[in-house]
Amino acid sequence: MSEKNNSKIDDENNNIYHLDTRKALSKHFFEKRENKFIYASFEREMAFYESVCSGNLEIVKTFFTPLGGEGFGKLSDDFLQNLKYHLVISIAIITRFCINAGMTLEEAYSMSDIYIQQTDRCTSREQIDDIHYRMIVEFTKRMRQIKSKHTYSKAVMLVLDYISDHLHEKISVKDIADFVSYSVPYISRLFHSEMGIPLSTYVIRKKVETAENLIQFSDYSFLEISNYLNFSSQSYFIKQFKKYTGITPKKYYYKYHLYEKENKNIEK
Repeated sequence: MSEKNNSKIDDENNNIYHLDTRKALSKHFFEKRENKFIYASFEREMAFYESVCSGNLEIVKTFFTPLGGEGFGKLSDDFLQNLKYHLVISIAIITRFCINAGMTLEEAYSMSDIYIQQTDRCTSREQIDDIHYRMIVEFTKRMRQIKSKHTYSKAVMLVLDYISDHLHEKISVKDIADFVSYSVPYISRLFHSEMGIPLSTYVIRKKVETAENLIQFSDYSFLEISNYLNFSSQSYFIKQFKKYTGITPKKYYYKYHLYEKENKNIEK
């Protein structure tokens, strides 16, 4: 067969391929509109990945969403396979975000391989949810050490994890000291020495950082946020929020959402 005929066949095959793709896209768009499907917020998704890269476990847990919920696309008719696809995508994206933020290729890709292999062996949603959560926490913790450029002592790492797990509760230095089995004076000195700030200050700062993200990316009222983070009162929450951000929660809300609105108008 001549080169000219081969070229003609290739062109015909490409045209058929592009036609099939256009048909598939048209059908996909139609079904999404008919079902009133809305994808998860892109801004919230990017904020989540940035939180992982910054090592901010408290914010990551605030943003964390189980796979397969509202805003997740359908990648397979098989329920379990659909979750596996989403988990592999999540692992791949987080791996590359962390590499870009400073994690070594060897460490990032090794973790990715391990979690994808575990995903492949899953036989239930519970197993997939467990891997999803563990993967996110592990990447975040490793990025926290990378960003700090410092390896914390085991005691301080336990303190950081305790605060992250109990951020929505009332946290006292005594509770933390009891958890790590050290005296209040000792753990307070050790934490201040390694982190550069008092333990009680760190707790409040993390609560305020979480409140900032809830104001940006959730529909919770200021009172609900105050209660969720276990501030003693809404007035105390406002006082602490202003102390660390320079403005009240209300002004922060309008400042952020006005900026977001202006950006969307520019895009249009």
